[in-house]
Amino acid sequence: MKIHSTSGFKHEKNDLAFFENWVNQLESANGRNYERFELRTSLGKTHVWGLNTNEENLETLVIFPGARTTSLIWDFDKGLDNLNQRIRIFLVEPNGLPNLSEGNTPDIKSLDYGSWANEVFEKLNIEKAFIAGASFGGLICMKLGIVKPEKVKAAFLLNPGCLQPFSLTIKNLYYNLLPIISPTEKNVEKFLNKAIFSKPDHQLSPESEKMLVDYEVFAVSRYADKTQKPYFMAAELQEVKAEIYLLLGDQDLLFPFQKSIDNAKKHLKSLKEIKVFQNVGHGIETYDKALSFMGKTIKKN
Repeated sequence: MKIHSTSGFKHEKNDLAFFENWVNQLESANGRNYERFELRTSLGKTHVWGLNTNEENLETLVIFPGARTTSLIWDFDKGLDNLNQRIRIFLVEPNGLPNLSEGNTPDIKSLDYGSWANEVFEKLNIEKAFIAGASFGGLICMKLGIVKPEKVKAAFLLNPGCLQPFSLTIKNLYYNLLPIISPTEKNVEKFLNKAIFSKPDHQLSPESEKMLVDYEVFAVSRYADKTQKPYFMAAELQEVKAEIYLLLGDQDLLFPFQKSIDNAKKHLKSLKEIKVFQNVGHGIETYDKALSFMGKTIKKN
């Protein structure tokens, strides 16, 4: 696999220590310890968190997070409990994001992310699983759905970044660029309140929101990010054979929901259902009813 770019922490030892401490805070808040898997893949070390992974009689769910996040964000306020059943959960930390994986990334427009995701399945001895991806993670799900659809029971796309180009409205650009240009707590809070959440319907507890602010300030100020951002896969999506469930927030500034619906209907031949959540922003993976919908769908399948 050809490496396109390499991202990384500016002061690796200190920055990784900060991240480990942040994980410890989350584990303490949630009252659980995440299992750890360190895999050797074509992109170098790939880190995966796990819950209930030794219980092989359970259904398996593999999660891929959005850009500039960690997969652990899915479990703020014990969010994964909203699946309302015991599931083997693997929270993958994609290479090139601010996490414990190495920073190597392939060309995003190749199928290499799908090949890498298949490597993760093989290293974890996963024969077939449900997969879920938020934003950037949705693109990874679709790449896997092209490369190895037989390994996917169904894919959940949450406000995915592959169904349309990133919105270029002045409002969206302003709130997204603000914390990058000036990574202060105040600017990150403004970005989260205007683009990620839709309060009061869609929000985290004050404690979890503080942790998210701390992480985002850390991610934009301490990580030299050279990872390519998601793109509209257009006709490529017609090659996806895995069943797809599309979950959208109607207040998503980054990828407005109606355009995602239109393009999904046009390009996704195996689209099973579209669910739009009212008063929900881009960070739909933190919304309890979205996780509950996923859990109900997994039970039906």
